[in-house]
Amino acid sequence: MVGKKSGRAQLREEGLERTDNNLEQTTWPVVSMINQKNYYTEFLKRDEQYLAVRYPQEEERARMVREARDKDRALAKGVSTTEATDEAADEAGLSYSRDDPSKLIVLHVGSQNLRIGLGSDALPKSVPMVIARRWKESESEENDGEPSPKRLKLEGAVPADALPEKWFGEDFADQYMAMSSELRTRMRSNKRRVLPNSKDLVTNFNRRTPPDIINEHNDMDRIDWTELPNDPKKAPEYFTGRAALRIPENSNPRYKLFWPIRNGTFNEVDYTGRNQIYHDLSKIVEDAFRSQLGITRLKDLANYKCVFIIPDLYERVYVTMMLDILMRDLGVGKVSLQQESLSATFGAGYGIACVVDIGAQKSSICCVDEGLCIEESRVNLKMGGADVTETFIKMMLCGHFPYSDMNLKRRYDFLLAEELKQKFCSMDEDSVTVKTWDFHLRASGQDTRKYTFKTYDETMLSVMGLFKPSIFDHSKKLDGRRTVIPRSVDLYDGSPNDPISQAQIAVFEAAAGKPINGAQESGGTPAVASTPQRPGQLNPLNRLNDNETPRSSVAGSPAPEGTGTPNPDRDTPMGDGEQTLIFRDPVLEKTKIAEERDRTLPIVPLDQAILESVTQGARGDERKLRDFLGGIMLVGGASKTPGLREFLETRLREQRPFYGKEILVGPPPREFDPQVVIWKGGSVFGRLSSAGNDSWISKAEYDMLGSRLLNNKCMFAW
Repeated sequence: MVGKKSGRAQLREEGLERTDNNLEQTTWPVVSMINQKNYYTEFLKRDEQYLAVRYPQEEERARMVREARDKDRALAKGVSTTEATDEAADEAGLSYSRDDPSKLIVLHVGSQNLRIGLGSDALPKSVPMVIARRWKESESEENDGEPSPKRLKLEGAVPADALPEKWFGEDFADQYMAMSSELRTRMRSNKRRVLPNSKDLVTNFNRRTPPDIINEHNDMDRIDWTELPNDPKKAPEYFTGRAALRIPENSNPRYKLFWPIRNGTFNEVDYTGRNQIYHDLSKIVEDAFRSQLGITRLKDLANYKCVFIIPDLYERVYVTMMLDILMRDLGVGKVSLQQESLSATFGAGYGIACVVDIGAQKSSICCVDEGLCIEESRVNLKMGGADVTETFIKMMLCGHFPYSDMNLKRRYDFLLAEELKQKFCSMDEDSVTVKTWDFHLRASGQDTRKYTFKTYDETMLSVMGLFKPSIFDHSKKLDGRRTVIPRSVDLYDGSPNDPISQAQIAVFEAAAGKPINGAQESGGTPAVASTPQRPGQLNPLNRLNDNETPRSSVAGSPAPEGTGTPNPDRDTPMGDGEQTLIFRDPVLEKTKIAEERDRTLPIVPLDQAILESVTQGARGDERKLRDFLGGIMLVGGASKTPGLREFLETRLREQRPFYGKEILVGPPPREFDPQVVIWKGGSVFGRLSSAGNDSWISKAEYDMLGSRLLNNKCMFAW
């Protein structure tokens, strides 16, 4: 019959089908067909589908099309291709030259100095990383004018000026005497002459030598102080750089110095809000662009690329804030991030090295191999040249320094102390003799005073603090930590995600005197590891000892029934004898570990930190260990101290006598200034062909994705 449906078709419509060889009838639900479009999707399966990868390719393609179009127009008009390209660039307000070094800015931010320059410059410009803002009082007038270094208030009939040895406490005096005695013993063992009354000669000379007064018009090297208008209301709101350090102490109105970066991270002592730090950093960098690079209009920065050099063991909040300042606040066209140790190897031309960067307020150590920083070898110590300066002044004051009113909070005293350290400090044992020096004290509104003084072992023992850091004053380095800017946390689970290394963990444990993580308490579970480790391979042979005896099981033997001690943490509230497992929250454990580290100051002797970094960087490879020990490179301002390289080399050989021939500590090659090697490496990296470099972050990408781009743009693990 026409139109009659078969029984099979009716069963299909009703959802009935015989699937069991006609034994019985089973009802199955109607299932829709799989959507082939979704089943064969290629969503996020190709690199081109990521904006961070696709945008540079589209930009390169557009540039090639533009250049081809300009070339055709030039041929049609009968002009040269170069002239046509320059005219088109002027009309569009853009620079078509991708690798023009004059359009490259290299930026290296430090705790005390900012090094900035163009890619075409041979050397960078150094700008003090400071801003002076109008304030009710200067920094030297705060806390009732308490000086730095802080003197103890002595009681008794004897005036305080007669007891400078006790100004800084018995602890400092005992350590100073112990280090001095150890140095004399070392010099005698090296067959050097040591006078028994050297200290008395220095003290007696400094105590009875008055300064010479020089009139200002007779001083050939007088200082040009920052001039302020007569009307205080017309005075600028702020000064940056050297102009800020040259403001007179008794200026009207008063100015206070702010240092946004402290010990390699944000200064949370002098600031009360995140926006204040943000704006001060932005103003310092903007004024450096104007005064040092000649970029007067901020809109011209869209034609520039910037290589921003960050610490090896960075904090995510610091990197994202600086990137936000450069991209959104200042409007730089493209930015690329580079780590300090890797930049140092670029500047020195080394392929494998252990870079030791001794800066003003921090020292960083990292092993570099084949163009990559070995993550587990990164070390960050919160000490540097500023600690050496303060200790040097304290030691000289203990020896009746003629300028006993030295106060590092005063601007001219701070500059004077840095000058004295650079001129007189040395790690050469030949310099440990009674020597006579002189300096000129220049203060605004006062006549120049010429002081003559003698030194003995202060010039060496102050730098020795890098190897005996207990002589340094660390009392205020953790003040304000995490009070203004919180730590970075993971977007999904809220756990801390700042990078950490095994070498830095060892430094924390040594500084705290106890293991912070990885230790197992009795009756508890192991603490959560800070860095995920690769699980070891399962090998049945590992369960056998050398004598082919099976090892004991990891689990303990079961206790006899009825003899167990009740455990209130694991027994149930009902007390029925059933036990339940209590699992620790991994996020809470990571947060506790991070808080414990924030309360611990990473300070260990420099030679121990280097050996720990090299050990973690070699990962048990004997060849790499020898390569790292033979390629230790000292960079940074404090590394310019005479004799420091030889002294460090001797200390390392004493601790590792089996590698005495391999250990070699050297300066940067080609007589490079150690202060600018890192900046020079950033300049070399920025001048590489940008066609094959995917690390550049453009403004359009950053406006769309923000800091999420760093997962795809950084050459290191973000």
